[in-house]
Amino acid sequence: MGVVDGVRDEAALSEEEWRQRLTPEQYRVLRGHGTERAGTSPLNHEKRAGTFQCAGCGQPLFESDTKYESGSGWPSFFAPIEGAVETQADRSFFMTRTEVHCQRCKGHLGHVFEDGPAPTGLRFCMNGAALRFEPKE
Repeated sequence: MGVVDGVRDEAALSEEEWRQRLTPEQYRVLRGHGTERAGTSPLNHEKRAGTFQCAGCGQPLFESDTKYESGSGWPSFFAPIEGAVETQADRSFFMTRTEVHCQRCKGHLGHVFEDGPAPTGLRFCMNGAALRFEPKE
């Protein structure tokens, strides 16, 4: 496993290390670019104040005050924490979408669409299996 400036480089974990760290569903989503079934994540109903983090590496990704009910069946946010995510074109399934990855470990989180609410007009549609929630104390 890689170390950069004294800090473990999550992106340098081997596939076996990822399999040990994650549940099978988390591995399928984060490392295999999978999608969980709509409506299956308990995080859809999470309403407490706190931070949604990457389930792979713990990187803070979204604050709870950016979460909203999109009706899509997946946890949705109108903005990530600055610098927490990266995007790239996803041309699978005969369409082009914008895929969202954790900036730190490069794990697949979901997709972003331009049909969200103000102030950004964006809908970060995230797989709950790719997230964990840390309530504010």
